[in-house]
Amino acid sequence: MHPTLNIAIKAARRAGQIINRASLNAEQLRVSVKQQSDFVTEVDKAAEAAIIETLRDAYPDYSILAEESGATAGAKGDSEYQWIIDPLDGTTNFIHGFPQYAVSIGLAHKGVMTQAVVYDTCRNELFTATKGAGAFLNDKRIRVSSRAKLADALIGTGFPYRVFDHVDAYIAIFRELTAKTSGLRRPGAASLDLAYVAAGRLDGFWEFGLSPWDMAAGTLLISEAGGLVGDLTGENAYLTTGNLVAGNPKIFLQLLQVIGAHKGAKLPA
Repeated sequence: MHPTLNIAIKAARRAGQIINRASLNAEQLRVSVKQQSDFVTEVDKAAEAAIIETLRDAYPDYSILAEESGATAGAKGDSEYQWIIDPLDGTTNFIHGFPQYAVSIGLAHKGVMTQAVVYDTCRNELFTATKGAGAFLNDKRIRVSSRAKLADALIGTGFPYRVFDHVDAYIAIFRELTAKTSGLRRPGAASLDLAYVAAGRLDGFWEFGLSPWDMAAGTLLISEAGGLVGDLTGENAYLTTGNLVAGNPKIFLQLLQVIGAHKGAKLPA
């Protein structure tokens, strides 16, 4: 196992302990609202602090991009390496006791994802990947599904609450895919949705308006599991645009075709 991946796993498990303890008394949490449908709790902050402390102890020179604390440079300033952290992806689910949330940690080198951890604290499922070395679930190799037809596919998505201007386009795509797929699912934690694509539990995924920490680790899991990821045109600008399409190779292409047909419906750039 790569040393940086080992440290990321250590950080994710440490955050998971904080989250699991807090889940026993979730109704007593202090919750604040960052924006519409976007919440933060003291658990998010405590989990993030634990992750950062663990990563900083091992790699003090690496920069960090974290959901709650933002971007910070390494001990020697800007670095070619950047940790990208979501300490609790699915905070709304967590607040309500809905068991679909995760810790997500990715490492980028010169903007390219090289390490990934998505840790489902509820199920103790640890998804990991190292660039060029495959993707794993609890040390067992995983692959994307082999389904070839959109009609047979189970597709994940997330409502674009950060990009309300594009809701009409999203609904139009949602409506078409409802008719053309086996089913659509919106569990509410993008990092886990992407991990599920990597593991073949979902055949594809799309969403608008994601943040880098929502998808950094998950996209590497998918590519290392044999899948494809891209923005709404299939290019690799998804970490910048926040718009993501992913899936096994055949479903990925069919999703792009459906989404591309709605270019006139005010799709995001």
